[in-house]
Amino acid sequence: MRDIAVFSGSAHPDLAAEICRHLGVDLSPSRLTRFANDCLEVQLQANCRERDVFLIQPLVPPVQEHLVELLLMLDAARGASAARTTVVLPHYAYARSDKKDAPRISIGGRLVADLMVAAGASRVLAMTLHSPQVHGFFSVPVDHLHALRELAAHFSRYDLSNTVVVSPDLGNAKEAAHFARILGLPVAAGAKQRFAEDKVQISTVIGDVAGREVIVLDDEIAKGSTVVELLDKLRERGARSIRVACTHGLFSAGALDRLQAFDDVLEIVATNTVPIPPGKVVPKLTVLSIAPAMAEAMRRINVGESVSTLFEAP
Repeated sequence: MRDIAVFSGSAHPDLAAEICRHLGVDLSPSRLTRFANDCLEVQLQANCRERDVFLIQPLVPPVQEHLVELLLMLDAARGASAARTTVVLPHYAYARSDKKDAPRISIGGRLVADLMVAAGASRVLAMTLHSPQVHGFFSVPVDHLHALRELAAHFSRYDLSNTVVVSPDLGNAKEAAHFARILGLPVAAGAKQRFAEDKVQISTVIGDVAGREVIVLDDEIAKGSTVVELLDKLRERGARSIRVACTHGLFSAGALDRLQAFDDVLEIVATNTVPIPPGKVVPKLTVLSIAPAMAEAMRRINVGESVSTLFEAP
């Protein structure tokens, strides 16, 4: 077992500090400098030589700034003779760019994965990637965690005897079905077609939601267009009440305020993979911590234990 050194970028230092508390190690200092020509420089201010280095940095707005900072941290760790460098990626924003669905467009998910490896990443620890194929974009080992257990533990406190889990689209239906199995609930899904980033149409809901209490489960909520469209269909089909849950609560463009305003939305649940500014917090919002799961996965990586066994038993 090598000594651990954990560094945080500027994207989410509170999460990094919480992970270190659960891991029982100090968060090592680093320094980010911006020169007059707007270039960045990173210095890792702790010894990395022959150590197991973990760099914690979700790719959240401003995404490009945080990506370049992460690449510079990787380069600094490699230049400091780290034995192994693991990128801890609670949120991979470019995972949504995972396919060529129009002529002459880039596949950013693959390109950015290549950039991380070229900069010095030995492995990646990610949380709830947007789609399964993104895992294969990396040419280094990837440990892919999910937050379904944390979300299920939260909802298990309620009376779920008349509840159904609903996925906003068929692409997320497998995760929704897994979540429903953990809670022992039925599952339904929306039939979604996307016309633009913020223009979606859900033609129907596949499954029985009439007279039921609904938990809407998605991997990420940004503008909230898909969820708002789904809420209309759920009301048409006679859903009694709705709780909205996601792993990555980006909540851009006033999404939280829009969801908060619906009377039949009882609760909005997200994890702390991305920072939620105090000014965005609304009364119906509940934020769950994924720091214990990330810390345990990092410990297992360091000592060479299986990470996948974290998800074997319900």
